[in-house]
Amino acid sequence: MSSQALIASRSVLDSAPPLLPAKVLHSDAQALQAAREVAAVAREQAARRDQQRELPWAEIELFTRSGLGSISVPKAYGGPDVSFETVAEVFRLISAADPALGQIPQNQFGMLQLLRLTATPAQQAVLFRSVLDGWRIGNAGPERGTKDTLTLKARINRAGDGYRISGEKFYSTGALFAHWVAVKALDEEGRQRLAFVRRGTPGLRIVDDWSGFGQRTTASGTVLLDDVPVEADLVIDNWRQREVPNTQGAASQLIQAAIDAGIAEAAIDDAIAFVRTKSRPWVEAQVERASDDLYVIADIGRLKLELHAAEALLRRAGQVLDEVNAAPVDAESAARASIAVAEAKVLTTEIALQASEKLFELAGSRATLAEFNLDRHWRNARVHTLHDPVRWKYHAVGAYHLNGTLPARHSWI
Repeated sequence: MSSQALIASRSVLDSAPPLLPAKVLHSDAQALQAAREVAAVAREQAARRDQQRELPWAEIELFTRSGLGSISVPKAYGGPDVSFETVAEVFRLISAADPALGQIPQNQFGMLQLLRLTATPAQQAVLFRSVLDGWRIGNAGPERGTKDTLTLKARINRAGDGYRISGEKFYSTGALFAHWVAVKALDEEGRQRLAFVRRGTPGLRIVDDWSGFGQRTTASGTVLLDDVPVEADLVIDNWRQREVPNTQGAASQLIQAAIDAGIAEAAIDDAIAFVRTKSRPWVEAQVERASDDLYVIADIGRLKLELHAAEALLRRAGQVLDEVNAAPVDAESAARASIAVAEAKVLTTEIALQASEKLFELAGSRATLAEFNLDRHWRNARVHTLHDPVRWKYHAVGAYHLNGTLPARHSWI
């Protein structure tokens, strides 16, 4: 479908969402408590929102007002700068309640890491302050119809004292809910730049056209940029990221793994609840309750063990990231962080898919009824785990341990 057809058939949002006051949290413990409180609210209507494709506007506003959106802002700029271990746990808790709500701010956290690496102190001061004030950052990086996920067609060119950007983006998670849209584009020299475009800027349009069968309410659709003006001091030399070893990719992947761990936990919890209260035992089991079936018991035990293993590697990955970032990052330490996260990502991917599929085998045919919407767990797991192929995680881990090969440096490792 052409861009014009998309505009004609879907809602286009040009104005920014309202800006509401946000708390500033001060510790890891406060961040975890806020995450539990937001998760409790988000869980209540998550299944209905998924079924009706109702965007979680109230829930993302709650997430922001609670102060969770700024927990990775550096202390030097007024933020709590919580540990990576805590960031992972926050996203796991939120995603166990509603993984769409977990995915919407994930790119904001990736951008906060990028700002540390490539933004000037003046740019950091403006953008970090805005996040503390409740501004949300959305993503406009990936594109469709290119050779691979790293290839860009969007262009940013000098125009007077600033720049102009044109292009079309997709998989733009968070953009619909954002106050800043972070746009990746190539400049006249073919270098990647990252521009922070204010919502409401002329020529910027957000199209709500995400039709994925999972993560339905992330609004990960199209961003259209038609000669959009942007101030020079809001354009970051993103290409400098590759000049020095860093953990930006590992930090981004840690959140991806945490979302998958949350999906897995929710699927297992719903399987247990359904078996206990609604499933009938198989006739040959000769038991009164489905929860007394020896095979069902064994399978639940196996799922729990594999979930706990995945969660343990997720915590370990966060701890390794914290250790690595406590000192100047070099090629070896960056690789150690990437591999630790890759190991966690393998297990969280596999348990999310396995648990969300096994749910139906254990709970029985009644569990497939639309009224329960339990298929959302598998749909969410299947769609979210497609961000990057886990088969390449196995390769990276094997090459590192067997041959000492350092993994590639990008946002997917």
